[in-house]
Amino acid sequence: MEVARTFGATQTALFTNADTKPTEEGTTLIITVSSDRGLCGGIHSSVSKASRKHVEDKPNAQVVVLGDKAKSQLSRTIRNNIRLSFNQIGKATPTYAEACVIADTILKEKVEFDQAIVVYNYFKSVISYEADTIPVYAVSTFSKSGKFDAYEIEDDVLENLQEFALANSIYWGLAEGHASEMASKRSAMENATKNAGEMIDKLTLTYNRGRQAVITSEL
Repeated sequence: MEVARTFGATQTALFTNADTKPTEEGTTLIITVSSDRGLCGGIHSSVSKASRKHVEDKPNAQVVVLGDKAKSQLSRTIRNNIRLSFNQIGKATPTYAEACVIADTILKEKVEFDQAIVVYNYFKSVISYEADTIPVYAVSTFSKSGKFDAYEIEDDVLENLQEFALANSIYWGLAEGHASEMASKRSAMENATKNAGEMIDKLTLTYNRGRQAVITSEL
């Protein structure tokens, strides 16, 4: 996750320094990062809720969902906006190769966009996370940046940059989301264990009191 953050922050800094901004009439792609498994509180609900808010602002936005959990939640309200979905997510630690496959599939399916927004859970601590976004821009949008002339980039390099930025952003979101999910699951299991222990103690106390009452009655 720390490595993914480093590459992701560097990529985001490029767009920031170039003063890249989305156009009002441009098309938007929303990539929601979740997984296929539950037992981790509202971690999937947070990215689903954030994705729905973005769709409210951009009703014509297309949505790509990573993970069955968010897909089932988003299908209830914005089914018509979902263009692609991926499953088998979250079973193991995410790899950059998986992110590249997802990015390649999006590009091969001709999902056109001027701006992509990766919605993911940002890992803050073992007990805290929050839904956040990573911006990715198409070549047409990046080339219109206010300070684009400061970079000497050839056209074929721009195409490669877009592919790398998309895959890199997806990997960053997957890594952050996986860390948040594992921490949330651990916290949920610790709470469940604590609650079970308290229930056992109460039942044991009730049993001992009943047993003592029976013995006292017999005496």
